Amino acid sequence: MIELKVQDGAVLLGVKVVPGASRTAILGPWNARLRIAVAAAPEKGKANAELVAFLAKRLNLKKSDVAVVQGITSPLKTVRIDRITRDQLLAALRLDRS
Repeated sequence: MIELKVQDGAVLLGVKVVPGASRTAILGPWNARLRIAVAAAPEKGKANAELVAFLAKRLNLKKSDVAVVQGITSPLKTVRIDRITRDQLLAALRLDRS
């Protein structure tokens, strides 16, 4: 199960990023985080930018509504997502609501 936190009207999503993949895709849960493969190298913020762009597109939000707020240089990240509810996020990512 993916742990989500709601803080100041935004949802905080724990992510485990796997950079350098052939394509960007959700791989599934991993230690209470969402594991996402990104088709970008882990250098100069490229993987973070790809992660933000992927989530924004998947959630039908602007890139400015999605931000990496913790773990900038780590594969373990916290992503803040504005303008979405917890249930909307779970539905858009097709995650179990339990």
